[in-house]
Amino acid sequence: MEALKTPPLTQFESGVAAPRYIPALPSLDLGMLMPPRRASLPFPFNAPGVSYGYFARNAVWTLARVFELFRGEVLVPAYHHGVEVEALIDAGVTPRFYPVGPRMEVDPADVARRIQPKKTRALYLIHFLGFPGPVEAFQKLAEEHGLVLIEDCALALFSRRESQPLGSFGDASVFSLYKTLPLPNGGALVLNEGRPRGLPRLPEPPRLSMLSHLAASYLQGLEFRRGALGRTLRKMARGLSRRAVASTGIERVATGTQHFAREHARLGMSAISRRILAAQDVAGIVERRRRNFFFLQSRLRDLGPSLIPELPAGVCPLFFPLRVEDKTRIQRLLGLRGIETVDFWRYGHPACLPGEFPDVEKLRQSVLEIPIHQDLSPAQMSFVARAIHEVLPR
Repeated sequence: MEALKTPPLTQFESGVAAPRYIPALPSLDLGMLMPPRRASLPFPFNAPGVSYGYFARNAVWTLARVFELFRGEVLVPAYHHGVEVEALIDAGVTPRFYPVGPRMEVDPADVARRIQPKKTRALYLIHFLGFPGPVEAFQKLAEEHGLVLIEDCALALFSRRESQPLGSFGDASVFSLYKTLPLPNGGALVLNEGRPRGLPRLPEPPRLSMLSHLAASYLQGLEFRRGALGRTLRKMARGLSRRAVASTGIERVATGTQHFAREHARLGMSAISRRILAAQDVAGIVERRRRNFFFLQSRLRDLGPSLIPELPAGVCPLFFPLRVEDKTRIQRLLGLRGIETVDFWRYGHPACLPGEFPDVEKLRQSVLEIPIHQDLSPAQMSFVARAIHEVLPR
């Protein structure tokens, strides 16, 4: 896929600094450290069976132990991050994969054919990008076959299926909080009605590691909100931070990694994450993400059919999925314009054999994550849309 040869391209590619910075994730504002009084947070935070950890992957590992899924099979979508599969395997589970279609759709009838009596112990459903999977059909399958239903809502915080929150249909659900909110860490595990409760509160993560993540998010926000001045300050702070880490030997518990680490499975969510969480305007977050998704969907129609043709009521989208033929090149060109994107799920877990699911392989090769998060204004989304038109042919 060739880029359009527009005049702005030459100045960006010649090394001139990008006119603005659009981060892939929302960033910290210092006002969030002194949260105002707000109404109580919605599901999953008000669920009786909710517990918090450092990562969502830790919740996957924990629920596999709680429901004694080890020495059994769990049906998992072939389109997955990989770290959730690694957590299941570490907990003693054998994953067995089912297909995902070219628009991230799942056929419950196909999944039903893969259920094996006395072997299959659970169904694992991922709500891709915040959009509901066929959760009612999975709920029925789980009841008919006596299986545990796990909802992976790592990408679906605050999303609903009509009036019911995603994560409240199954026996258990997992959420990754820092993908949607500007937290330095945080995952949630919900054990729904009639299921084991009383999981112990996990210990705080290393303080210096947490402060390092917090500072990085604040500096990212500084560049985003203050332009060239913020970029300069962020660059200076990065240099000082690298020297401090080198001299003190701080060990950061990195987020966004591809692998599950057993030594981190019993780390809790930090107190500072809880404080920032209390400052979030959930209704505003959902409204702005939906507005930004709608905006890109309408502005990019001339580039071809959208991977997600509509935005149902109740969905809080995580990002806009842009299909491209050369992710690496398009990501680089957008980066030159100051737009931070994510090469979404390029690789899965090696237990899912190459060539077995061609639709999934095409998704892995083509989906680029375009930011639409709550920090972005209509003017900034317009800038993103113009940049995409510059680098993609009509």
